[in-house]
Amino acid sequence: MARVLVVDDEDGIRKTSAMFLRDAGHEVETAGTVAEASAKVADGDFDVIISDIVMPGDDGIRLLEFVRARSPRTQFILLTGEPTLETATDALRLGAFDYLPKPLQKHTMCRIVAKAWQQKKLREQDETLHDENRRHRDELKLLVEERTAELKNAMESIILCLSMALEKRDPYTAGHQRRVADLACVIWDNLSLPREARDGLRIAGMLHDLGQVQISADILSKPTRLSKAEFMLIKEHSISAWEILRLAEFPWPVATIVRQHHERLDGTGYPDGLKDGDILRESCILGIADVVEAMASHRPYRPALGIDAALAEILRGRGTAYWPDAVDACVKAFRVDGYVLPV
Repeated sequence: MARVLVVDDEDGIRKTSAMFLRDAGHEVETAGTVAEASAKVADGDFDVIISDIVMPGDDGIRLLEFVRARSPRTQFILLTGEPTLETATDALRLGAFDYLPKPLQKHTMCRIVAKAWQQKKLREQDETLHDENRRHRDELKLLVEERTAELKNAMESIILCLSMALEKRDPYTAGHQRRVADLACVIWDNLSLPREARDGLRIAGMLHDLGQVQISADILSKPTRLSKAEFMLIKEHSISAWEILRLAEFPWPVATIVRQHHERLDGTGYPDGLKDGDILRESCILGIADVVEAMASHRPYRPALGIDAALAEILRGRGTAYWPDAVDACVKAFRVDGYVLPV
């Protein structure tokens, strides 16, 4: 049964209350002052405390405040010689479970104490359930995070494998997609764009030339300038990559980013001749990174032109072919921040 503390400065009330409650099977202790009661509460927890309001020294309200601060689960019942509606309202407002009017009635006292004890048990059960639910949520969240990390690692591995497989067909541009992806992310960061969309740009960068799988290796590694017909075949690689990537359910528009990365603001790009406003910002950034890396690196038909020539090219097209803010962010990366393309 409940562990009860009865607090009253009248010895007769303490003895009567203890007798009533022990007859009902409760474990009872008594105290004649708030100081004595506070000491008992400090030494051990009680399920229910019954306390008079008016006593010499500190009153029952001070004890109620002490108990609420130290043991909020403990149910507090106030004794009063003036059982009015105002008294009941004040008791509840102060955090008491209920009040008992004097003179004490055994049935009433035992009934209210039983209800108070039941309320305490229900609260403890609710708190236990809440703690278990929270622990379960934390465990589930951790499991989801672990599985998400595993899936992300698997996806990264597949993307890397696809990128490397393409480079096997064209060793002259080995590392091109990886370097383009890296530069594109640097530009993105310099523009302070949303972090959550950055992964989509990086993946698009790693796979932006995936469509070249359908182009002959002889054309890709041709040591002289391409013919018009050959260049038309090369231009199809954006659509080919889009047709492959649109089958993958990425959380970002990776396929569209790749399809549009050769589009230009003035409509002179390909494959769809899109203009400013119709081109994804990720595609604008990827297109700039692609041009800079390609010009700065060696190609079968020409030696590397260098970073200065590459930056001069995008500056010439700033605002016409290329997104001005992205051009400025790219130039800043090299000339101010000291960025160097990965090896």
